[in-house]
Amino acid sequence: MHVLGKNQTVWGVLVSWRSLHPIRRTFLCRLTRRVSRERSQHPDHAALLSLVPIYIVTHASQLPKDFLVPSPRRQLVIGFDCEGVDLCRNGSLCIMQLAFPDAIYLVDAIQGGEKLMKACKPALESSYITKVIHDCKRDSEALYFQFGIKLHNVVDSQIAYSLIEDQHGRRRSPDDYISFVGLLADPRYCGISYLEKKEVRILLKQDPKFWTYRPLTELMVRAAADDVRFLPYIYYKMMEELNDYSLWKLAVRGALYCRCFCVNDNEYADWSSLPNIPENLMVNGKVPENEILSVLEIPQGKMGCVIGKKGASILSIKQSCKAEILIGGAKGPSDKVFIIGPVKEVRKAEAILRGRI
Repeated sequence: MHVLGKNQTVWGVLVSWRSLHPIRRTFLCRLTRRVSRERSQHPDHAALLSLVPIYIVTHASQLPKDFLVPSPRRQLVIGFDCEGVDLCRNGSLCIMQLAFPDAIYLVDAIQGGEKLMKACKPALESSYITKVIHDCKRDSEALYFQFGIKLHNVVDSQIAYSLIEDQHGRRRSPDDYISFVGLLADPRYCGISYLEKKEVRILLKQDPKFWTYRPLTELMVRAAADDVRFLPYIYYKMMEELNDYSLWKLAVRGALYCRCFCVNDNEYADWSSLPNIPENLMVNGKVPENEILSVLEIPQGKMGCVIGKKGASILSIKQSCKAEILIGGAKGPSDKVFIIGPVKEVRKAEAILRGRI
């Protein structure tokens, strides 16, 4: 196991300064200045910017036992993310990141292969390990179709953010989802900039196989680790704000997001059951409606009618019902529309969509 100690550089990555390309030296200089500046600005800087060792994992024995053997006596909350090439059912999952309080583990799916990923399956499907992730849909799809893993018990920070905004009565457009960069910048949570994310995106556009190269470079390690290191901290901050209704909705929406693009022939019968509505939970004096996922088949050649010119048709449908409507897009599935929300609103969206095709 390759261990990158917390005293090696500002982000815990061992680097030979003179050996770095000039662009990377400039990158690290800016990163060091940013950390120094934001340490002095953020009230919880000790927790937020605490450095922990980073482990590159190629064998299951290098992972914590509490992770590999989930137990109700040792429940965990971890930051979670995946990186890869065209991350979806047909792409390639290359790295799975796990952020614990005392360490970050980069699970190398290329070097460790299916054996390593299968060893992680009990944890990823466990109710005793909470996986905090930002937008779980494609990660879940890749895990399901590439490794047969049904991701379970997630807290999706993108969903949580929207629920908190709703609690405060802040109106937003149907497609107004907070990005991870935007979430980190919000002073309620981290209040830090994540400029290097843009640099990684540029590299990914230049070379889509960026995450396949081995050994992992200093930039790859840092970028992968930074995508999860703040998630447990954000989780606890968000849990303080969410009311009982939002907590239930967060759980059920997370479960529906996980299975969204993992459509199969058995209607998700092999997945864990959805969270029940808690007893005595009332919203405006009424028991809330159950939330469901509906998958609507679109006849060949009709998706354009659903989307409309410049997306006008699908936007108008989203605005007319209180349900989330998702389209696979370039990554697919290209012949299906996914609708998530309260039963009545989902049925309403279905009727409108059928009227367009």
